[in-house]
Amino acid sequence: MTTTTDLVSYEDALASYDPVMGLEVHVELGTKTKMFCGCSTELGAEPNSQTCPTCLGLPGALPVVNATGVESAIKIGLALNCSIAEWCRFARKNYFYPDMPKNFQTSQYDEPIAFDGYLDVLLEDGETFRVEIERAHMEEDTGKSTHVGGATGRIHGASHSLLDYNRAGIPLIEIVTKPIVGAGERAPEVARAYVRELREVIKALGVSDARMEMGQMRCDVNLSLMPKDADKFGTRSETKNVNSLRSVERAARFEIQRHAAVLSSGGTIVQETRHFHEDTGSTTSGRVKEEAEDYRYFPEPDLVPVAPARDWVEEIRAALPELPLARRSRLLAEWGISVTDMQAILNAGALEPIVATIDAGADAASARKWWMGELARSANESGKALEELAITPEQVARVTRLVAAGDLNDKLARQVIEGVLAGEGTPDEVVEKRGLKVVSDDSALGTAVDEAIAGNPGIADKIRGGKVAAAGALVGAVMKATRGQADAARVKELILEKLGVSEG
Repeated sequence: MTTTTDLVSYEDALASYDPVMGLEVHVELGTKTKMFCGCSTELGAEPNSQTCPTCLGLPGALPVVNATGVESAIKIGLALNCSIAEWCRFARKNYFYPDMPKNFQTSQYDEPIAFDGYLDVLLEDGETFRVEIERAHMEEDTGKSTHVGGATGRIHGASHSLLDYNRAGIPLIEIVTKPIVGAGERAPEVARAYVRELREVIKALGVSDARMEMGQMRCDVNLSLMPKDADKFGTRSETKNVNSLRSVERAARFEIQRHAAVLSSGGTIVQETRHFHEDTGSTTSGRVKEEAEDYRYFPEPDLVPVAPARDWVEEIRAALPELPLARRSRLLAEWGISVTDMQAILNAGALEPIVATIDAGADAASARKWWMGELARSANESGKALEELAITPEQVARVTRLVAAGDLNDKLARQVIEGVLAGEGTPDEVVEKRGLKVVSDDSALGTAVDEAIAGNPGIADKIRGGKVAAAGALVGAVMKATRGQADAARVKELILEKLGVSEG
């Protein structure tokens, strides 16, 4: 097998092979208790303090299905255009590893609760790509292993390991795509767009916060290559637990290049799990990947089948919120923007702040202007997401209202936002402390206008001669003298009045 440094160029890889992807996304549900017991799911507790005989797999302990977990699974299935099973059941997935104290994971195998769906995703150029969904099924999370010692934080080289079973039994929904073919060179982009859209769906449903950086949503990237014009998929690799959109795209791209290098040199791909490294964008081998039969699935004897009543499913369907794709289509029309503009907003993570700012009273154009302009710049400089900035949508909306009322101009508004971000208080408090309000009073502006005219006699003569456009230079002089706080429109009116010239 090739090393991680043996790659072919991406272009050469795509010239000889077609990528085939399969994406498995695990979503941690936001339930208050675990999937099969009443233990709390709250984060941050002392290790092994949120456990009981059931989630520790002690003899005689009997599981009970979390009803909210089932409802969440149905919501996800419906949102992904899946069929909801009239009857399904749990299975035992057997494997021996310290993070699973029962030595099996309670999951669903050949009878998932949701199946045969699809999700349409929007690519960078506005093209829509349909990703078909094989299944969405319920299962439980495993415990957490912390490997101590060594340089990588992984088991290799560690001196010992610590186990925390607080997470064992946390409700998960695993969403598995059908093989994604036909994406060609855009396969990594499709992978990223799919996970992003899926995350937005999950958040809209309210079943999980889906924060990838916190492990609430994780993606396994399965990838194989097949020669051009072949009709049989190649051997796949599975890059496990990728936890950011950018990393999903990078992992897919790296594996395309690695697979191509192995195949082009006459080697064979090993079916295995791999680890993704954020620092290098590369993957390394984990363990040889099991086939389904290696897990020795069999029906869970301690849980009755789940048979969602059809009227209950339809009640859930009727109560679904507006889903992201439909919402974006509506906002495109309401805001009068292009698909490219919307894509830029999504890429910046600005959609929710903009919507919240509009809900707080701002007009759509102003909300977009500030979040995609001044605030996006500040976020980039500070390395933060827009939603992490120390300013609320309500405060941005207040700034837009001050501008609309003529109390601030854009220059002063930027200073107000700067003050809010610096922790100087609310927009009104910053205006007061910094003395930033627009000066529109004639008596306050008159002296500055007189000085500008006196200091620029040549320009004044041009204006008197009918070149009204030249007044811009005098307006600029007044704005400079007032540190940008003058009402520019009123300044121009005063200049023309004093020079005896009409605007027309």
